[in-house]
Amino acid sequence: MDEHIPVLVEEVLKGLAPGADGLYIDATFGRGGHTARILETLGREGRVLALDRDPAAVAAGRARFASEVRLALVHAPFADLRQVVHEYAGGRPVAGVLFDLGVSSPQLDEADRGFSFSKDGPLDMRMDPTRGEPVAAWLARASVGEMREVIATLGEERFARRVAESIAASRARAPIERTAQLAAIVAGAVRTRDGKHPATRTFQALRMHANDELGQLARGLAGAVDVLAPRGRLAVIAFHSLEDRLTKEFLRRESSPDPALARLPVLPPHAAPRLRLVGKHRAGEAEVAANPRSRSAVLRIAERVA
Repeated sequence: MDEHIPVLVEEVLKGLAPGADGLYIDATFGRGGHTARILETLGREGRVLALDRDPAAVAAGRARFASEVRLALVHAPFADLRQVVHEYAGGRPVAGVLFDLGVSSPQLDEADRGFSFSKDGPLDMRMDPTRGEPVAAWLARASVGEMREVIATLGEERFARRVAESIAASRARAPIERTAQLAAIVAGAVRTRDGKHPATRTFQALRMHANDELGQLARGLAGAVDVLAPRGRLAVIAFHSLEDRLTKEFLRRESSPDPALARLPVLPPHAAPRLRLVGKHRAGEAEVAANPRSRSAVLRIAERVA
């Protein structure tokens, strides 16, 4: 399966308000759902510069949009957004940036990627398999304390110590190299949760750790504000509390004056807000019914000020 249904598409388009000749950045291309809709709104001179750290997504996108001259698709993490824009935009002003965070449906559906506890596969979880180390390698060397910290912080798992101790005990008997192995270990350590697999939080935590997702997001958001032209829009879709909290705090900080200088009669440029908050949206009942993944999605929009 190679399908990924983009969420909150109409709200994203309304928030970005694409101009016919503008340059827009899709920082999380995925399978190109949002990019396709943005391209539909653009004229002949409009452009989309899209990034994805997953080489499979880039390959699929280049095949899908092979004849689309208005799209440049780059294999890069969005933490490198500032550098990619500098290299590929040719000095053209950026009118909008979109982030659609988290793991995509094709990544979850492909067992060999190791993201899913419901499909047995190698315990990998890297969004870019050409960089970093698989989760299996990290679990083989991490201390109980390190595992507990990651699972508690990134998975918000109450039973993090119990999970970490179970992993350590299991790896002493045999290497943990498959997703089914890890899911069974966690299920034996965590009480069953209504409607959710016991390994949900642990898998989320390990995936986020392996891909440095919060660090990538912090750098990506900073880069987006740096490259946006005045009145350019930033749109961020988050699917769980850690991503949304980081985004919310970043937008709040960038839309407020430096508190140390806020009482000055005239703010120096470096202390003035760089963003103006525009709005927040969630999926409606019809979208949630058609695409359950959209249930937890939160879209936040802000605008670059001069």
